[in-house]
Amino acid sequence: MSQDSEYSEGDLRNTGMSLKHDREWDYELDRIVEAVEERDATKVGLQFPEGLKRRGPKVADDIRERVPDDVTVMLSGQPCYGACDLDTFLMKRTDVFVHFGHSPMKNTDKVIYVPLFSNVDVFPIMEESLAELDDPAENPDVGLVTTAQHMNRFEEMKAWLDERGYEVHTRKGDDRLTHEGQVLGCNYASADIDADQVLYVGGGKFHPLGLAMEHPDKNVVIADPVNNVVTVADTEKFLKQRYASVHKAMDAEKWGVIFCTKIGQGRWETAQEILEDNDDAYLITMDEVTPDRLRNFDMDAFVNTGCPRITTDDGPQFHKPMLTPGEYEIAVGNKPLDELSFDTFHGTW
Repeated sequence: MSQDSEYSEGDLRNTGMSLKHDREWDYELDRIVEAVEERDATKVGLQFPEGLKRRGPKVADDIRERVPDDVTVMLSGQPCYGACDLDTFLMKRTDVFVHFGHSPMKNTDKVIYVPLFSNVDVFPIMEESLAELDDPAENPDVGLVTTAQHMNRFEEMKAWLDERGYEVHTRKGDDRLTHEGQVLGCNYASADIDADQVLYVGGGKFHPLGLAMEHPDKNVVIADPVNNVVTVADTEKFLKQRYASVHKAMDAEKWGVIFCTKIGQGRWETAQEILEDNDDAYLITMDEVTPDRLRNFDMDAFVNTGCPRITTDDGPQFHKPMLTPGEYEIAVGNKPLDELSFDTFHGTW
C-alpha cells in the first residue's frame, strides 16, 4: 500500500463503485444456486477480495432467499488479494465454495469463480485515451490489456480501436492467466506483444505500473473507467523507492526469507536457493505477511518469495528493508544494480 493512503492502488473503496450493489456487478447468483441444487449442498462458502467484503452480507442474503432453509451460507474473513489467495480452510468445509472478483488460475471443480464483470461504460474514457496514443496514421500498432472485471467487453474494445484505424495486438500470456489480454497484479505476460504502446483499460495504477516496469520499452496509457481519468504510467517514483530499499539492505548480515503458505503464492524453490547460498539466511513461513508480524524477528533485512505486491505495496511500512528475490541478488552483490526489475509470477501455481 502507498504511504499516502491506507488503500492499495485500484482499491474500489475510494470510488463510486463502492456505493452500488446491483447495478455495478454480476454476482451470477443463478450459477451459484444451481450448484447448490446439483450438489444437494448444505454449506456454502463465499470469499470476497478486500475492497468488496462489505458486499458479502447482501450477497449472502440474496442467496439465502433462493436456497432451502437448511443451507448455511458462510463468509470468509480471511484476507484475499487474488485468485491465488483461496481460503482453503473454508473451502474444505463447504459443499459449494465461491470466490468473487477474480478469474480462475487453475481448472478445478472445487471452486466457483465469479469474476464480477462490471457494466461501467469503458468507451468514453477510451475516447479520451486517444490523446495519449500515437496517431494511427503514424503508428497503428497498439497492445490492449485489461483486468478480469472488464473482460466481458474485451472484444468490443478491440473492435472499437480497430474502427479507429489501430492494429490491435493481444495475446493470452501464460498459464496463470485465464483470458486473452488479461493482466494480474503479479503477471503481465499478455503485454508481451509486438507494439511499443499499450492501452490498459481498468481501475487503479498498480497493474499498468507493473506492466511498464516489466516492459520498459513500451508507453503504457491508462484508461481508468472507474475513476474516469487518463494517465500515462510513470515508473520513476516507484523505481526510486525500490533502489532506496536495495541500498539499505546492502549492509545486511541476517536475512529473513519469507515463504508464503497461501495455496497459490509459494515459491519454495526460490526460497531454497537463497537459503543454500547464504548461511545467514533464515526461512520464515507465514500465511499473511504484514509489518507487525515481522517486527519481532531480529533480522537486518527480508526477502519475500511470496506475492510480489507484498513488497511493492507495503514495502515502505516494514521496519527493515523488504526485497524481492531479484533485488536480493543485487543487494548481496550477485547482480549489478542496473538489473533491477519488477517481480512477477509466471506459469501455474
